[in-house]
Amino acid sequence: MTETQKRTTAAVVIPIFITFFTMGFVDFVGTAANQLKDDLGLSAGQVSLFTTMVFFWFFIFAIPSSYCMNRYGRRATVLLSVAVTIAACIFPIIAYAIPGVSSAVKLILMVISFILLGIGNAIMQVSLNPLIANLVSPDRYSSTLTSGQFVKAIASFSAPLIASWLGSALHMWWLTYVLFLVISVVAYLSLLADKVEEKKTDAPNMSFGKVLGLLKDKIILLCFIGIMCHVGMDAGVNTYAPRFLIGAHAGMGANQAAYTTSLYFVFRTIGLAAGMYALTKLSNRISIIICSSIVGLSVVAFIAYTVVPGAGDWILWAALALIGFGNSNMFAIMYSIAGLHMPERQNEISGLMIMGLIGGAILPPIMGGVSDAIGGQLGSALVLIVPACYFIFLACRPKLLSAQGKAAA
Repeated sequence: MTETQKRTTAAVVIPIFITFFTMGFVDFVGTAANQLKDDLGLSAGQVSLFTTMVFFWFFIFAIPSSYCMNRYGRRATVLLSVAVTIAACIFPIIAYAIPGVSSAVKLILMVISFILLGIGNAIMQVSLNPLIANLVSPDRYSSTLTSGQFVKAIASFSAPLIASWLGSALHMWWLTYVLFLVISVVAYLSLLADKVEEKKTDAPNMSFGKVLGLLKDKIILLCFIGIMCHVGMDAGVNTYAPRFLIGAHAGMGANQAAYTTSLYFVFRTIGLAAGMYALTKLSNRISIIICSSIVGLSVVAFIAYTVVPGAGDWILWAALALIGFGNSNMFAIMYSIAGLHMPERQNEISGLMIMGLIGGAILPPIMGGVSDAIGGQLGSALVLIVPACYFIFLACRPKLLSAQGKAAA
């Protein structure tokens, strides 16, 4: 146990959780994409590409970020990620604050912002999660990860509400990025002043081949696919939740429907809050059985809302609540199983697991494409069956879900 683990205090932890709040800005991409759809007259398929622009970089930068951690340390790598996030917040402000910016230039600036946000968040996710290992004992690792995700979720559900209010009251939803910019600067400065003792790593020289070679381990592979499904579902619901409501109510705009995204993130936050306690009491197997069952019910509700004539909006609220609650803790569970399975390769496993966030670049375009092809949101709901079925498959794998360290291999 490091000296930092022995003296974990608010002064040490607060900068870390401010950075987790900054990590939540990536979930604003769904709201921003829907605003751009209205501003620039884009199709559902085109909107889904914005999500791809963000999450694609998790696949590219995850392993280089792990190498950077081994070379320069976890804290330095987190600082780099926050600096990139600060840059990402500046471009939307330029796009909307300067009068006379053409639609084409505005689109280019927003694309640059999405790309930088994806790069910054990829580096942040890889480095911030294992940095927690320097703060807490192994038995508190999973619950502390969930605590960080809880803080992240606060940013996730509050940002759409703020943007909706700014859009409706001031017609300037983009001012949300000004708030993001201020918080990112605070995160950078507080973490810069933070002192965290890091464990030295004895990991071998890293390469894409060696890290991808970890997928030969069955437990690592199943956890990797689990994270892909979790993030794909999360990004897909984030992007298309307002579209379900807009599709059922002619004439409704993105500002009026934005609260559906917040509702999803509110219940994801509630799920994370419950997970902070439940994950310390329940086995991984029981946790995933519960979560997969709830997610399965949510997909049934989504399909019912799109196909049952005259279905009430309460069915959509129930679907969003169930999927937000049920999917909330899957990341922490998958990540902790993989990390505890090979603790000596934690930096590489962190990079590999974050590569799994590429699911956020895969599932939303499929949802958008199927939705455009069918001509309604039924296509989006049907695509959600795939990750839901995978979670149910994991719930039927007791040997995986009871894994604790290499002895469980």
